[in-house]
Amino acid sequence: MPALLTNFCIQSTHMEQPIDHNELDASLRRCGSNWNASQAHGLLCSRLTVIGVESASMWVAQVLAGTDPDNPAQSECEAMLVSLCSLTWRHLVEGQSEFNLLLPDEEDSAEFRVAAMGYWCEGFLHGLVTEKHSEKLKKRLAAEPLADIIKDMLEITRVTVGDDATDDDDESAFTELVEYLRVAVQLAYEELVEFRAPSEDSLPDDTDTLH
Repeated sequence: MPALLTNFCIQSTHMEQPIDHNELDASLRRCGSNWNASQAHGLLCSRLTVIGVESASMWVAQVLAGTDPDNPAQSECEAMLVSLCSLTWRHLVEGQSEFNLLLPDEEDSAEFRVAAMGYWCEGFLHGLVTEKHSEKLKKRLAAEPLADIIKDMLEITRVTVGDDATDDDDESAFTELVEYLRVAVQLAYEELVEFRAPSEDSLPDDTDTLH
């Protein structure tokens, strides 16, 4: 199963569908996961950054740990997670502007969106601290620019919506933080390339198909 799932993530990169934050969040709740959508995506990004796409199975298993495999909702949720993994991996590998954090839409409240951003950072940091690292990788994470990124993410987990701020102020600050995180993750992915297997950063040919 692990190899099959990883292979699916690689070969399905031309078939993935964009995942909506609130839809995945609801799906995770239906199947009884302890993770929310933002946390799960933050965790995924850190796993892909440090390990690569071979971490796909481990990530899905962690997010769905403790859920009932006989629950039809789990199959639906797993399919969404695999699609999210495929899409996120492709965007990180390509290093283009398409990469984005999985967060609520603008229609949701500022409080909900800011909380989701904090959860996203929690997920990313969790993926870093719970993985067994080599001494070389530990030193890299403790040096700039990664050390600063980690410190900033810790601060962002504590961000709240100010009582005296206007809606425009909140939106501007939120947009700046999301853009910072988006760029920071791409930078971290590039910084840690030597710790991933060379094949992890190779996209499949257009002729690759899933059998």
